[in-house]
Amino acid sequence: MAAATPLRQVPNLKRGTAFGGGGGSGSPGSPKSADPTLGVVIFVGSEVMLFAGLLSAFLISRASASFWPPPNQPRLPLALTGFNTVLLIVSGFTMWRVVRSLRRHNKTGAMRWMVVTTVLGALFLAIQGSEWAHLILFGLTMTSSLYGGMFYLIVGAHALHLIVAVGVLLFVASRVWRGRYDVDFRGVVACSVYWSFVVILWPIIYAMVYFS
Repeated sequence: MAAATPLRQVPNLKRGTAFGGGGGSGSPGSPKSADPTLGVVIFVGSEVMLFAGLLSAFLISRASASFWPPPNQPRLPLALTGFNTVLLIVSGFTMWRVVRSLRRHNKTGAMRWMVVTTVLGALFLAIQGSEWAHLILFGLTMTSSLYGGMFYLIVGAHALHLIVAVGVLLFVASRVWRGRYDVDFRGVVACSVYWSFVVILWPIIYAMVYFS
């Protein structure tokens, strides 16, 4: 009589989520979800094409206009926006410190730098919102001119991306606090890639749009 064949044990693999990277256990050689960083890099590549198209349209509009900016439209605040640009660039450095802290298994340090990064991003948006309010008050709107329409389209698209970046950072911070990235913190790296994209993009927009 043949012996019963033992059942093969099938490992229970859990599917990860975006910016997830699994739970707080596991080793570099254990089965995990796909690296979310690759997905973010692909997404960033498509967004680079989007903003390249918007900025190209802006340059074409400026080249074909008789007066740019129109003489009856308010001028953009270079000094205030320059200060705001510095804030966003600093947030790129603090985001790098987040990843660096996690690589050193310093959860407290990572949380501290995440808070600083979030505050800098929120402050940038608040200053930009105040700038928009003043520009609208002085007559620069989406419909006041092609200049105004292109300005709000490009700068508004960047602001929308930064709002998403702040939301993602808050989500990732909550997972860091719960210990979800104690071993595998690829989700934090993916978040840092997206944040870096938003940070690097802004000085380009500032130089091309505000100094036009």
